[in-house]
Amino acid sequence: MARTERISLAQGSGGEPMQRLLRELIWPAFDNPILARQEDQARLAFELRPGDQLAFTTDSFVVTPLQFPGGDIGTLAVNGTVNDLAVGGALPRYLSCALIIEEGLPVDLLQELCRSLAEAARAAGVQVVTGDTKVVPRGAADGLFINTSGLGVIPAAIDIGTHRLIQGDCLIVSGPIGDHGAAILASRQELALHGDLRSDCANLWPLIQTLLPNPGLHALRDMTRGGLNAVLHEFAEAADATLLIEEHALPVRTAVRGLCELLGLDPLHLACEGRLLAAVAPEQAVQLLQCMQAHPLGQGAAIVGQLTPRRNVPVILNGVYGVERTLAPVSGELLPRIC
Repeated sequence: MARTERISLAQGSGGEPMQRLLRELIWPAFDNPILARQEDQARLAFELRPGDQLAFTTDSFVVTPLQFPGGDIGTLAVNGTVNDLAVGGALPRYLSCALIIEEGLPVDLLQELCRSLAEAARAAGVQVVTGDTKVVPRGAADGLFINTSGLGVIPAAIDIGTHRLIQGDCLIVSGPIGDHGAAILASRQELALHGDLRSDCANLWPLIQTLLPNPGLHALRDMTRGGLNAVLHEFAEAADATLLIEEHALPVRTAVRGLCELLGLDPLHLACEGRLLAAVAPEQAVQLLQCMQAHPLGQGAAIVGQLTPRRNVPVILNGVYGVERTLAPVSGELLPRIC
């Protein structure tokens, strides 16, 4: 195809320009035998043993800017979807990918983002097996929106989720919080700050695999929109408990803390894309912490709190000097278009 410099509406029309875009740019990026059949549906062979469960999730990504330190919308789409499967104990297997492209997007940028998405999928051991491409007029999509859905398998022996939360559980974060939100904010506002502000965007399945054999693992969540704050309130509601968090134990990078102090933000509210919160039985907490810290994705892991009997508020921060204060839930959109 004689590539145009920018995407045109004709390339979303279903005709020959769209077929050339698919044949020469999109399909080669995601090439695999299932996608190569070019059917209107993916035909998947699952081998499930008695008690195994299929896990299914879907997510949409509208981040701005499309590329940022530590990742881009392509890596974010793959890792965000894979992580939603992984925190349920599911081995990620297949993805769908739908692209909503704004007229005028540079073709070279689209190719770069598709290549990045495909590389992230291969690194995660998943295949993109079906998808869709739409082109919308200028001003309707802000460059590129991506929707991905994921399928995975939860082995019969794995049972983790908020239904297993109990009072006394210890809470472990897998690493420094707020990296993704800080990187997006600094990139969006073109802030020239000292320190390395990079997204923590990563596939969490390799880390989670090392934790799953431990029966003391009760629940996992990845900390995306709303950051750690949002997950803490989810856990408190699900367990009908109050979470007591040791503020001094929260791992925060110096650059992220500096940005938050500069702009009056709280790192507890900032999104992560490669961190998780684990609720674990207290007698297994040290073992699971050491397991996390032994993995590259968990080197900054820390025990940050515990589920305690329900009080009049869901989450309490215990300050450095022993003064307790309520952690209010996130209200409104702190930082829109974060993922």
